[in-house]
Amino acid sequence: MTASTTLDTPDGPFTIVADDGVVLASGWTDDVASLLTLVHPELLPAGPGAPTVRAVPESAADVAAPATAVRAYYAGDPTGVGQVPVRQRSGPYRQHAWEVLRTVPPGTRVTYTEYADRTGRPAAVRAAAGACARNAAALFVPCHRVLRSDGTLGGFRYGLDIKESLLARERAAA
Repeated sequence: MTASTTLDTPDGPFTIVADDGVVLASGWTDDVASLLTLVHPELLPAGPGAPTVRAVPESAADVAAPATAVRAYYAGDPTGVGQVPVRQRSGPYRQHAWEVLRTVPPGTRVTYTEYADRTGRPAAVRAAAGACARNAAALFVPCHRVLRSDGTLGGFRYGLDIKESLLARERAAA
């Protein structure tokens, strides 16, 4: 069953939407509805009588593993979030790009150009940037580790202050 939980973090409320421990969406908000708009419709309950996303405590089975990884991240171990399963749907390139993004280690920064190259399509810089922009599973798929070609932060759905905080936290843990 699809469930959500919201954790208090130093960067503000962080909500996880998961199904049986697999993250469907996450981000620095307490607005579950806004996260649900990022999830591909095939991954959500649908139809008359379909179960809704239910709010649960962070210890509930559906969200416990991702919540534990987020707690560990903020306690100084940024590696666990990369081990939590994530499910996103899109076209083949974007899905591949999200998988590649999960291989960028904590504390590492890559430019959009380097990211496109890592996906095997060096000319696909705009497509790589689009994968970051459409990433529903923030933190678990670390789009915050991608910077502009000139090394500046670029954009981030949850604000540049949070992006900068995450990068500093990972740098300190490395």
